[in-house]
Amino acid sequence: MMYGREKSDSAIVATKPGNNAGKLAAEWVEPRAGTEGNASQTHTRRTQNRGSVSQGLDRVRQLARQHKKMRFTTLLHHITAERLSHAFYALKRKATPGVDGVTWHSYEVKLESNLRDLHRRVHTGSYRALPVLRRYIPKGDGGLRPLGVAALEDKLVQSVMVDVLNAIYEEDFLGFSYGFRPGRSQHDALDALAAAIHWKPVNWILDADIRSFFDTVNRQWLMRFVKHRVADPRVIRLIGKWLNAGVLEDGRLTSVIAGTPQGSVISPLLANIYLHYVFDLWIERWRRQRARGAVIVSRYADDTVVGFQYEEDALLLVKDMRQRMGEFDLTLHPEKTRLLEFGRYAAERRQRQGKDRPETFAYLGFIHISGKSRNGAFQLKRKSRKDRLRAKLKQIKEQMRRRMHEPIASQGRWLAQVVRGYFAYHAVPTNIRSLRAFRHGIMDIWRRTLRRRSQKDTMTWQRVQRLADEWLPQPTILHGWPDRRFAVNHPR
Repeated sequence: MMYGREKSDSAIVATKPGNNAGKLAAEWVEPRAGTEGNASQTHTRRTQNRGSVSQGLDRVRQLARQHKKMRFTTLLHHITAERLSHAFYALKRKATPGVDGVTWHSYEVKLESNLRDLHRRVHTGSYRALPVLRRYIPKGDGGLRPLGVAALEDKLVQSVMVDVLNAIYEEDFLGFSYGFRPGRSQHDALDALAAAIHWKPVNWILDADIRSFFDTVNRQWLMRFVKHRVADPRVIRLIGKWLNAGVLEDGRLTSVIAGTPQGSVISPLLANIYLHYVFDLWIERWRRQRARGAVIVSRYADDTVVGFQYEEDALLLVKDMRQRMGEFDLTLHPEKTRLLEFGRYAAERRQRQGKDRPETFAYLGFIHISGKSRNGAFQLKRKSRKDRLRAKLKQIKEQMRRRMHEPIASQGRWLAQVVRGYFAYHAVPTNIRSLRAFRHGIMDIWRRTLRRRSQKDTMTWQRVQRLADEWLPQPTILHGWPDRRFAVNHPR
């Protein structure tokens, strides 16, 4: 997807600009004056082919790029039966059904009539959002993370609405924002952060975490932020329906007055909109006006890392950021938010002061370490988080119990998929030991599972080693060095 103009020379991790840079054109809190009228209306055929559908959103992107204060008054017509159909076939076939119990396969039986009726209800205002079904999944720290399972039709309408709103907001969002954006991944955020630490004078790191962000978003502020760009009252009502649909847990319907339901399709976009105005535009202005040295930023949803050249800037930002978050009903997590000495000179400075090695911080599943290469130069090292590695192995162990009596070949094929999936994300430079530890853990689980199948224990470690060599991929670094890959993707 094209994003129009680049947000900055460093398209992914933003750095502090020159002191004489002007203010941001976009207002960060106050409502904007907008262009009233039919600014975004496009004349498309009633029966649209794929090309004409794309042209409609291309026009929205173009207007959003050219007119940063335009408020779009007609957007609902982009929710077409064709887009709903594309969204349906993009859903997971075996996904857990919502409160209505409708599955993907049951909806497909009368798909054409179902989509036609859904399209009619959306455009006549008779569409009603259903409550979100509350489920819990285990977290790496042993706790439980709440997830919302939306009804199938709600997923369809939300998916199309996300595509429509992305056409606008992808022209507004800043380069250091990564979470749940089209064309951007967690590895893009990791590469950009690593490149910035490698190239910029970063001596301090603020590892910031917002406490229960998705549960504490102020909906009044959220809707004000959405209205900066969206003036179609039908779209505003749709978003309100999804936010106010309530939560169904253990058969009890609960009304929720704050937050966005985790697990819903539109929740990540609404979260990005909220943080775009609360944090992104604010810190962009803050480092222009308040910081003395270089400042880098990388944000993935509510997980944020800020790097500083000077400790004074870091301490000032922590103070200002706490105040800023409080103004919008958000709180920095007191335990997970940490300021630590980091970077190429951190080890030398701490050694002179008689302190231990530099502290580490976690970001997107990796522990980041101020290390050294074989020739003694500074090197940012990344290792998989041990708590999440153990949690993953625990999940696999539980699933292997259910597969205990399957043929060995069937078990081997499934475990090979698991290992390849883990390596696809974690096989980054300097992380080979974690890959080996994960594969070894898989082998041990497999051995214990096979031993339980019979009282006659003939499954030796040598036999498991042969099975692993036959079925399981070998630990291999799959990703390139982050600074080099970043330089290729963003040559400027």
